[in-house]
Amino acid sequence: MPQGCPRGHNVRHEAVLLNYVQLTKPRSVLLLLVTALAGLIVARPEAPSLLLISLTLAGGAMAAGGANALNCYLDRQLDQRMRRTASRPLPAGSIRPGRALAFGVALCAVASLLLGFGVNWLAAGLAMAGVLYYVLIYTWWLKPRSSWNVVIGGGAGAMPLLVGWVAATGQLSPWPFWMGAIVICWTPPHFWSLALVRRREYEEAGIPMLPVVRGEGETRRQIGLYSVLLLVVSVVPATTGFAGPVFLVTSLAMGLMLVIHAVELLYQATDEAAWRLHRFTILYLALLFGSLILDRAAGWAPMLWVG
Repeated sequence: MPQGCPRGHNVRHEAVLLNYVQLTKPRSVLLLLVTALAGLIVARPEAPSLLLISLTLAGGAMAAGGANALNCYLDRQLDQRMRRTASRPLPAGSIRPGRALAFGVALCAVASLLLGFGVNWLAAGLAMAGVLYYVLIYTWWLKPRSSWNVVIGGGAGAMPLLVGWVAATGQLSPWPFWMGAIVICWTPPHFWSLALVRRREYEEAGIPMLPVVRGEGETRRQIGLYSVLLLVVSVVPATTGFAGPVFLVTSLAMGLMLVIHAVELLYQATDEAAWRLHRFTILYLALLFGSLILDRAAGWAPMLWVG
């Protein structure tokens, strides 16, 4: 028995660690880091240093993870009423609410200091503004009160782009806001398609998502409208010379595919069609901003050759 104790302790420690990692919602953090990296890479013609990239992404990951932990803390009672979220650490009782709150606050504090001292204080301020926007405006205020919560709340998803841009330049300009508009237009198709699949759960939990308040038909129409708007907004950077041909081809191809998925959802009106669109939106955002990074990285090759 004593020989088995160390292993048992390790298993328990690993389980506790996994629970805290789950609080940060790592998959959503990874998607936000792709957009932050895109903002960092495209802000200047020359390549940023590996140290700047590392500090920006580490600070951004902690800020996003801390915001997600605070989201889980505020949503813990709602999460108990939904099958999709009932197994999360807080509703499952794996972590005490006070510890989750302290964990989220600590992550945000460390992120602010890391970005402030390691990058610049404007980047740190924007990261914390994103945390407050997500936690207070979206989670605490909009989500339980308005069917347009994901539309207005989409502004929080645009903040990593601004952080990345400011990390590279030390100042803001119109372009990161335009790239942020892409994320804002992307947010409704992404979340409303999931809400269509989980409509009954949202209704039972008392969350006024669009399918619950205005019906599935109107939600499918809104998804189609936002998908078309996203296609238009996403091609502008390439048509104005800000982005290159890789981004142009990707934005057109992925945008058209998203519109096709939206039309399919409009006419088929099935959970399967909604789920396909939801999964595609994840791939869409990753590839779109990945192509933006590739476009700029392709321009570094001649500079490195000359250097």
